[in-house]
Amino acid sequence: MRSKYEFDVNARADFYCHPERYRVEPFRIYGNLYFVGNKSVGSHLIDTGDGLMLIDTTYPTTAAMLVQSIWELGFQPKDIRCIVHTHGHFDHFGGTALLKELSGARTYLGEGDVRMFREMPELALSEGSGCRFFGPFEPDEVLKDQDVITLGNTSVRIVSTPGHSDGVISFFTEIEEQGKRLIAGMHGGAGMNTMCRPFIEKYHREHCREDFIKGLQKVYEEPVDIMLGNHTGHNRTLEKRQFMLDHPGEPNPFIDPAEWKRYLDFVKNRFDTMIEDEAKGTDLVVS
Repeated sequence: MRSKYEFDVNARADFYCHPERYRVEPFRIYGNLYFVGNKSVGSHLIDTGDGLMLIDTTYPTTAAMLVQSIWELGFQPKDIRCIVHTHGHFDHFGGTALLKELSGARTYLGEGDVRMFREMPELALSEGSGCRFFGPFEPDEVLKDQDVITLGNTSVRIVSTPGHSDGVISFFTEIEEQGKRLIAGMHGGAGMNTMCRPFIEKYHREHCREDFIKGLQKVYEEPVDIMLGNHTGHNRTLEKRQFMLDHPGEPNPFIDPAEWKRYLDFVKNRFDTMIEDEAKGTDLVVS
């Protein structure tokens, strides 16, 4: 028996064997903000006017697709100046070593995950990456609560929201299009797989659940016009992109000031359901 909330590497078999099937053509979300991820995980590019800022670098098995997406938008990987990681799991830093080698970019990671990389690197979950010899990188900059990263015309405010990992960061930044400035925001990690009972017991992460709830409360009242997802399902990235293609004259579906709280409520409800399932024993399924 296993928890239905645990990470199941076997469910990723097709993704790891055929990553090309999960490619998404890159596109502009709003202003100088672009999507360069794949069908599973998000990666976002900001053209700051003084170099590129990249948020997350996807899986090690999709790093080549990420580079291709940056090229297709007319940008050069060598112009990346900052690589910011929402947290230290393999599906968010898989292409970091390659892109740092191509660009010389500075890499940023939350304080808790910098410590995790050094003291308990197994918590990066690299054994589930589909790449036998893949592992953590050495970040250049340590992110702390309320840090601000500024590059060119863009400033990104960091909020520490641990739980899914000890170094999860959420971020908020203003993006301008045709003189209209909107706030884009992302919660940096809300997966239950690292907060379910078996994971907590295996790695002694008893603190993670309380941290997670406090993090949700901390960012709940943030004003967010454009919610971004570090996984595409979080904000229905693919469905919104399809709407843009099918209805070019309609309002931008990524602009939805109500979505932020809607998503955080959904995540809290999912967390509560997991706790209830564990109490009743309904979290267990046949392996």
